[in-house]
Amino acid sequence: MSRQAVRHATPVDLAPAMQRDQLKSAHIRDVVLQAGEDLRTRHPWLRRQDQIGASILLLSVAAMAALAWAYTQGLVAWWACIPLTAFFASFIHELEHDLIHQMYFRHRPWVNRLMMAVGWLARPNAVNPFVRRALHLHHHKYSGTASDLEERGIANGSRWGLGRLLGTIDNPLGLLLRLRDVTESERLYKAMQQPTTGWQRWALRHQQHLVYFPMGLLYYPPLYLWAGWHAWQWLAPQFGLNTAGAAPSEAWRHGMALLDTYAVVMLLPNTLRGFCLYFLSSNLHYYGDIDSRNVIQQCQVLNAWWLWPFQLFCCNFGSTHAIHHFAVKEPFYVRQWTAPVAHAAMRDAGVRFNDMGTFLRANRWGPTTLQRAH
Repeated sequence: MSRQAVRHATPVDLAPAMQRDQLKSAHIRDVVLQAGEDLRTRHPWLRRQDQIGASILLLSVAAMAALAWAYTQGLVAWWACIPLTAFFASFIHELEHDLIHQMYFRHRPWVNRLMMAVGWLARPNAVNPFVRRALHLHHHKYSGTASDLEERGIANGSRWGLGRLLGTIDNPLGLLLRLRDVTESERLYKAMQQPTTGWQRWALRHQQHLVYFPMGLLYYPPLYLWAGWHAWQWLAPQFGLNTAGAAPSEAWRHGMALLDTYAVVMLLPNTLRGFCLYFLSSNLHYYGDIDSRNVIQQCQVLNAWWLWPFQLFCCNFGSTHAIHHFAVKEPFYVRQWTAPVAHAAMRDAGVRFNDMGTFLRANRWGPTTLQRAH
């Protein structure tokens, strides 16, 4: 660097290379937090964070219930009910994420826990939020490492193929298909935990049984039954199979009619929501060849135009989640509002945008460790 360049260089430019990203990360955090504070100054009602969080939950649940009622009354078609319900369920997922970080009712933990429980009822295919809290906080400390069980659980760091695609649609199936990797990640994760309460020790010991229990029982068995029955109904005639002798009883037909309704108002919307969320989340986080302490290397911003159908059903997660890694305590609706300011600072600092090469690199930051991806 010439003397003239040094004279006009910023402190970040002059810092040793190993410190530059940390300084840039701190700058991004300051910019994001200041943008949020400026927003609250212009709109003082944003300071009522507890009330806003409770309102989002109640309105989203009410909207899902109203759509379910409208569908059963023949006022809304299935093809409208499914995406609209998924849209409102996505707000609840982002709200749960903020609840995990104690952004609402911090001083009234029973309300915080009640909101997480209600949100879980509305999204029965979601991971147990009371177990996820520890997984997610660990994710922030060790993002992109083998012990990052939250991201490894949704196939981050694995090669793209049919197995990863199926796991993105059906997470328990994905866990079974990648049992060796997930088991190793769980072993590393447990070895790094230091539970301080009886509940934490018990939850850690039984974590593999609690991940989807009990709400998953209201989602996965009915979903598999529904999909299997309709697959049989479609495939049997294609292969010339005679099903006349196995005609279902009246009780069975009535039960399947109820299951069809449940699929439209709950199962399929959450399948759509979960697929969009896992697709974006597992591709925007880097894995394997990064420094977990370097926030700039943890995530990219995925906001390409063709990703909008996915963003619609996960609250624009691909575009805004990386902001959260820099400023953890900003609620999701504030991140949405201040995203243009945050993105400008992130781009200037070298955060990657729309690095689609990660689809071929199994989420690696660079190409040199691809042979270790699996």
